[in-house]
Amino acid sequence: MADLNCSIGRVESINPFWLASAPPTDKYVNVKRAFDAGWGGVVWKTLGADPPVVNASSRYGVHRDERGSIVGINNIELISDRPLDENLREIEQLRREYPERVIIGSLMAPIEEGAWKGLAEKILNAGVQGLELNLGCPHGMCERGMGSAVGQVPEMVEQTTRWVKTVAGKLPVFTKLTPNITDIVVPAEAARRGGADGVALINTVNSIVSVDLNSMAPTPLVDGKGTHGGYCGTAVKPIALNMVSAIARDPETASLAISAIGGITTWRDAAEFIALGAQGVQVCTAAMLYGFRIVDDMIAGLTNFMEENQYRSIADFRGKAIRNTVDWNELNLNFDLKALIHQDNCIECGRCHIACEDAAHQAIRIGAAPGGRRTFTVVNDECVGCNLCLHVCPVENCIEMKPVANGLAPVTWPEHPLNPLRKGA
Repeated sequence: MADLNCSIGRVESINPFWLASAPPTDKYVNVKRAFDAGWGGVVWKTLGADPPVVNASSRYGVHRDERGSIVGINNIELISDRPLDENLREIEQLRREYPERVIIGSLMAPIEEGAWKGLAEKILNAGVQGLELNLGCPHGMCERGMGSAVGQVPEMVEQTTRWVKTVAGKLPVFTKLTPNITDIVVPAEAARRGGADGVALINTVNSIVSVDLNSMAPTPLVDGKGTHGGYCGTAVKPIALNMVSAIARDPETASLAISAIGGITTWRDAAEFIALGAQGVQVCTAAMLYGFRIVDDMIAGLTNFMEENQYRSIADFRGKAIRNTVDWNELNLNFDLKALIHQDNCIECGRCHIACEDAAHQAIRIGAAPGGRRTFTVVNDECVGCNLCLHVCPVENCIEMKPVANGLAPVTWPEHPLNPLRKGA
């Protein structure tokens, strides 16, 4: 039987699924409901020193696909607007009632040693099992010199992490990183130098999600005006996967525990992050859209995946994709694929031909079969194996990408004869 118990930055959890620091972890009633639903832990909505912040109305804008489904949410909500003492009392109560579940305290303070240390001490006294430093919020708080204003400066990341780690002692500290930066490894290295036990990433992506063309203002609207906000949801998953893998692959940061965040909606999403080195995952947008019970599907799906592949524990497949995640220069440029269209499955929509003709390599020809049926055939000499046709085809198993035995030895770009700077030239 697969065992979902795991250790995330030395924090023992009954499963790898935590709720991220956000509205779903804002208060006792939410977190109690989440624990009853089966979540292994939560990162409490970010706390600041009193007086609390003042939030705006409205707070969310959405990005939809062509079918109308929400693929991303832009939010302009700030950190907790409830009194600090009230939050801490509720954390203490939940720790007593659910001793086997995880509560990580998230905090944000001005860039002053006393402010960070004092707030950290108060949260630690509530009984949390670790701390997460919110250095990633891209709106509202950063205009006050906090959030991503700190997370974008490596020296501040290191300094802030060191301040809090001094107070936390043996309890783990996760530094939450902003994706609004050129190279995510740089702040991750700074967090490690500051003593972080792990990193949490990604925080939200700075964005304007849409413009209301009637009001001529960005959404969400606040009395006729809008602003930039933090973008999250399934649309940011590719960004998060890349950044998680970059930290897991880098020798300077590979020792850091990774709590992965970003577009995690299904068990498969979680498994992909774990395969790239994450010890656990945090979920926000999916819970906001579908409710806390989605964790049932996540737990069941991940358990089935592990049992089908004979993985007894999360550790058995954690990081297994790292060795196959390489820089472009390490790819075999002599590997060759060709598309094959299975005519029996084809519905004659022509999308493969249109895509190839207009945006790829003009490698698909239209023909005619007896009875007037259209056929689509790949011209192998023109096909470069880009697989655009496979992706646009609406029929499963209609187009297949087949490797070609070309007899060529593997070669990378540094070794390629057309590279003027090739090795040994």
